Amino acid sequence: MSQSFSQHRRRFLGIAGGIFAASGFGLIGSASAQSKEQSKAAAPAVKVGAHTTIGPVKQINAGVLDTGYVEMGPATGPAVILLHGWPYDIHSYADVAPALAEAGYRVIVPHLRGYGSTRFLSNDTMRSGQPVAVSADIIALMDALKIEKAVLGGYDWGARTANIMAALWPERCKAMVSVSGYLIGSQAAGKVPLPPKAELQWWYQFYFATERGREGYAKNRHDFNKLIWQIASPQWKFDDATYDRSAAAFENPDHVDIVIHNYRWRLGIAEGEAKYDAFEKTLAQAPVIAIPTITMEGDANGAPHPDPAAYARKFSGHYEHRQLTGGIGHNLPQEAPQAFVQAINDVSKA
Repeated sequence: MSQSFSQHRRRFLGIAGGIFAASGFGLIGSASAQSKEQSKAAAPAVKVGAHTTIGPVKQINAGVLDTGYVEMGPATGPAVILLHGWPYDIHSYADVAPALAEAGYRVIVPHLRGYGSTRFLSNDTMRSGQPVAVSADIIALMDALKIEKAVLGGYDWGARTANIMAALWPERCKAMVSVSGYLIGSQAAGKVPLPPKAELQWWYQFYFATERGREGYAKNRHDFNKLIWQIASPQWKFDDATYDRSAAAFENPDHVDIVIHNYRWRLGIAEGEAKYDAFEKTLAQAPVIAIPTITMEGDANGAPHPDPAAYARKFSGHYEHRQLTGGIGHNLPQEAPQAFVQAINDVSKA
C-alpha cells in the first residue's frame, strides 16, 4: 500500500508536515475543497465502472525497463501520467484515462516495474522496489516518449512516485494530484517504532520481512491482494471480475521480488541501490514540493493515512485538499473517477 512507515512515524513523532495515502457500483463522493477557489471548467462526465478494460498496451524501452503502457488522447495534447499503486494496476484508471483523453490530454498510464507487461531489459539488474528507483523509471519513460513535462496523478505507490519526481525533478513536473498527501519517506524514519494500533495496520510489512511472508505472498498473491483491497476500501463493492482484471498484473515474474524489496527497504532491512544514495539524502530531509498540487482523500480509506493538516505545509505552491465523501476508499481513481478527473483538470490550469 501507499503509505510509508516513515510517513506515519513522522506523524506520531510530531514532525511538521506529516508523511503519507467500486467497481462501478459505488456512488461518487462529493468533494469539499479546503481552498476557497472554485473550478472554472468542469471535466467530462465520468460514470463509475463505465469501462472494464484499458488499452491497448504498448511497449517501449525506457531506462532499465521494457515498459508496458497505455496511451490515449491527442499526441500534441498536454501530457498527463497516471501512476497506480500496490496491489493494483492500470485498471485503476480505466474510467479516468478516457475522460482525460476526451478533454484533450495526452494520457500515459504505465505498468510500474513488477506489474503487467513491464519487464527488466537485463537479468543482471537488481529487482529493486526502492521508491526512488520507481520514480527514475517514470523519468526514463518520459525521455523515451519525448515528454518534457507532465501533470502527474497517483495514489499509493503511484502518489509516492509522483511526490519523489516533483521533489527531485521539478522541471519535469507541471502539476500533481496526490491521493493521501505527502508520501516521501526514508529508511531512518522507517526504523522508529509506532504506537501499537498504528503498528497493527502495517501487519503485512512485518509479514513480508520474513521468508515465510515472501513464500506466502508468492504462493497466495491472488487472495492476499484481494484481502488488501477489501481492507483498504471496505465500502467498495467490487466484484470478482473487477479484481481479476487487475490481479493478472501480479503474475509478472518480478512482482514478488519488487514488492518484498519495497517493504523490506522501508524497514531498513534491505539495501537500496548505491546510485541513488545522493537522492536518498535529499529525500530524507522531507523536501517541500513547489509544483501546483491537489491532495485528495476518501472518507472510507481503510489503509493507514494521516490527517491532511499534517502535510499541508509540505506544499509551497498552489495547493488545496479535497476530501471525498460517499464511502470512497484507498483506490480513489477507480472508486471516484469523476472527482479524480476534475482534480487533474483543475490542477493542470493552476
